[in-house]
Amino acid sequence: MLLDLSEEHKEHLAFLPQVDSSVVAEFGRIAVEFLRRGSNPKVYEGAARKLGVSSQAVQHGVEGLTYLLAESSKLMISELDFQDSIFVLGFPEELNALLLQLYLDSRKEIRAVLSELAPALTTYHSLEWRLDVQLASRCLRQQIRPSVTLKLHLTRDGERSTHVLQMHPAMLLAVLRQLEQALEEMRGRHCLRALRSIK
Repeated sequence: MLLDLSEEHKEHLAFLPQVDSSVVAEFGRIAVEFLRRGSNPKVYEGAARKLGVSSQAVQHGVEGLTYLLAESSKLMISELDFQDSIFVLGFPEELNALLLQLYLDSRKEIRAVLSELAPALTTYHSLEWRLDVQLASRCLRQQIRPSVTLKLHLTRDGERSTHVLQMHPAMLLAVLRQLEQALEEMRGRHCLRALRSIK
């Protein structure tokens, strides 16, 4: 799987061939710190003074490198796919090899940082259901009143919670249609692209 880099990211990464390989390696370290602790303008200003460029150019270079490493690590792309993804940038072979080494050295650490940043989502554990039918009553002699009771067990951070829902079969069918529609949308191109970026 190849990375799809936007024109803006390509512009940010275009700064890397202008600096020495040791600076690119330092940018890689700063990129991992950027993921872990957030942006630090003082680091950008110090690097900009040493390189004789604007701090915004340094910031864009680090952000572009951060995006490249984070997306590659998130998707766990292979070495060959990573090389093919950065080949379109037109960098020298030495810089491509350095970027590949940065990716290989930092992908486990980046995945660990990204997993810590991911929100804890509630997940499905189990479902119990019961169908109740009231056949007759004094006020309703000729009507049947069915209802469905659902006991939904969910898990979040290892803790289980239970929710009880009661509804008429017509409402259950409406919910079922909505869930089927959501599953169909999950198979669409737009949703698959979003899921790939979440992983």
